[in-house]
Amino acid sequence: MNKTWKIVAVAALVLALGGIMALKQSRYAPVSLDRDETLKAAREKLPGQQGLPQLIDLGADKCIPCKMMEPVLEELRREFKGRLEVTFIDVWKNPGAGRHYGIRVIPTQIFYDAGGSELFRHEGFFSKKDILDKWKELGISLQ
Repeated sequence: MNKTWKIVAVAALVLALGGIMALKQSRYAPVSLDRDETLKAAREKLPGQQGLPQLIDLGADKCIPCKMMEPVLEELRREFKGRLEVTFIDVWKNPGAGRHYGIRVIPTQIFYDAGGSELFRHEGFFSKKDILDKWKELGISLQ
């Protein structure tokens, strides 16, 4: 029995060290926002550069809640054109963006004021009504 516990302890230690090394590598991995066209386009529209409030949705084109966000984002783009910048970034195609924005789950919506300051984050599906209510709660008028 004593030998079994020693083997389990050594295995746990090896797994823990492997996990720590993996976290350190991913945490300090360089992030290049110039690597692909989607990120280049998003970088050109960084929060505050347009002088408009901005909603950035980080998700993936194959994730179910992310797919549910597509019509919401499109409707916001159309309805508030010239008053709200809406950007979608696919983090499965652009993993550097996920690290850059520090997201944990998808979809994640990040709300920025016109000056580029982050105001709020939401994880998961967010309805149009809830998004508009949040802008109002944050004191940003889109009308």
